Amino acid sequence: MARSKKVSYIYVPSQIINSLSSSSLQSLLVSPKKSSRSSSKFFYFLFKNPRFWFLAFFLFGFIAMLKMGFNLDPLIPFSQNPCGITQSQGIIPTGSLSSHVEVKEDGEKSEFWEQPDGMGYRPCLEFSREYKETSPATVKDRTKYLMVVVSGGMNQQRNQIVDAVVIARILGAALVVPILQVNVIWGDESEFSDIFDMEHFKRVLADDVRIVSSLPSTHLMSRPVEEKRTPLHVSPQWIRARYLKRASMVHNSILVLQRLKPLWALLPQLRREGVLLLRGLDSRLSKDLPSDLQKLRCKVAFHALRFSQPILELGNNMAERMRSKGPYLALHLRMEKDVWVRTGCLPGLSSQYDEIINNERKLRPELLTARSNMTYQERKLAGLCPLNALEVTRLLKALGAPKSARIYWAGGRPFGGEEALLPLTQEFPNFYNKEDLALPGELEPFSKKASFMAAIDYIVCEKSDVFMPSHGGNMGHAIQGHRAYAGHKNYITPNKRKMIPYFLNSPLPEAEFNKVIMELHRDSLGQPELRTSKAGRDVTKYPVPECMCNSTSSTDSAL
Repeated sequence: MARSKKVSYIYVPSQIINSLSSSSLQSLLVSPKKSSRSSSKFFYFLFKNPRFWFLAFFLFGFIAMLKMGFNLDPLIPFSQNPCGITQSQGIIPTGSLSSHVEVKEDGEKSEFWEQPDGMGYRPCLEFSREYKETSPATVKDRTKYLMVVVSGGMNQQRNQIVDAVVIARILGAALVVPILQVNVIWGDESEFSDIFDMEHFKRVLADDVRIVSSLPSTHLMSRPVEEKRTPLHVSPQWIRARYLKRASMVHNSILVLQRLKPLWALLPQLRREGVLLLRGLDSRLSKDLPSDLQKLRCKVAFHALRFSQPILELGNNMAERMRSKGPYLALHLRMEKDVWVRTGCLPGLSSQYDEIINNERKLRPELLTARSNMTYQERKLAGLCPLNALEVTRLLKALGAPKSARIYWAGGRPFGGEEALLPLTQEFPNFYNKEDLALPGELEPFSKKASFMAAIDYIVCEKSDVFMPSHGGNMGHAIQGHRAYAGHKNYITPNKRKMIPYFLNSPLPEAEFNKVIMELHRDSLGQPELRTSKAGRDVTKYPVPECMCNSTSSTDSAL
């Protein structure tokens, strides 16, 4: 009786079969010819050995994983549900990558990404001969020291540090590295060197102001003197008359500057002053200063205040992840609960949410920042309210933002959570924040450091192709100046006062509506704007003409 042949079957994944050539596949299906008795015994032993099959399947699986890996989208840290409300992050399922892979070319070529005409303006910090001649004596002085305690959020602290350096220069005093006040809201205990590169700060300003890490031992035992109130927008002359002339004869004491006390009560102590401690510098120094001091402001803001290395690395990594598939837009959304309460505005989500805001405002009327006599409708029409997500969406669409646009959004948790962001996420599905971009565990060490998180937002927003804030504020103003100083990169300033009436009640067809909105923003896309065209403007927001020049003005000076 003839022995029946035994037939064996091997399961091979379809990905492997697709990757094999026809000759390789044939070699798996056709039995090899017997070359000799010894070789047949060898193959018989080999095929019967379980280790051989384990190794074979391992190699096949490894090759399949490699093949699948090459097809993965490069934006692998991105979340497919990118509202940034939840903290849990993971790798995108391979079945949901199509929305990222299919990028429309017309979106990349859209006029929306075009940059404004910078008119040839570039950084220009050429100080006067008088300033340069007095610098050596200023940095060598060892008799006067300025200490500052800066408060508020990270961007507010930046502004105060800029003014602190300028005040030190006005007084001819050495500046002790600023102290960051612990924020009672966020509980952030970060120090200057945690947020900023302290050695870089000292080195860049070495020819302008002497920066020291701490007071010398000769000044440590001074008795503090408090001053209750400081006027807003004081001039260099006021500062010199108030502090320098009365303090120049002595070397040993501290003035704590908070708010004004009667002058007669301070005179005996002021005659013994040698060290000055300033608190609450926000908006205390005039925005209109002599040209050299304006240039110093720019030098501090755009050159000296560089973020620390850990922040730079993480921020740059996230910006690169956003840019990995082309240009991107950055939004600074001010939709937090306290923002609606403080501005006297309503989120517009529903009557229930509006009632919560109104009740909160009635319980704490002191939170309302200004113009308490205006109704919500009056504030809205005056352009004093933050844009909500629906209004931001309509504005972006009218300005030509393609649906495929990649958007990074910065800001706190919106009041209303994911629901508050729905108009944006539905219209622009590629919508991310730092939690979406971060790899698992990447942000965990800094989760309780609000200043660190704000610095990450700052870097990604500053490096974007287009930036737009939904409301004014320290961050929006700082980034506006930074982008101008970098060559006038596209910065959309929403013309809320003129566009809101069209948003609230417009019978216009969509095409005509978009045309009107586009025309309203024709000159609000980051073009050069002279600071001197309006008094009281901050030079770190409008660096032309003091800090930037073109071919028709003075030559530039590299730092």
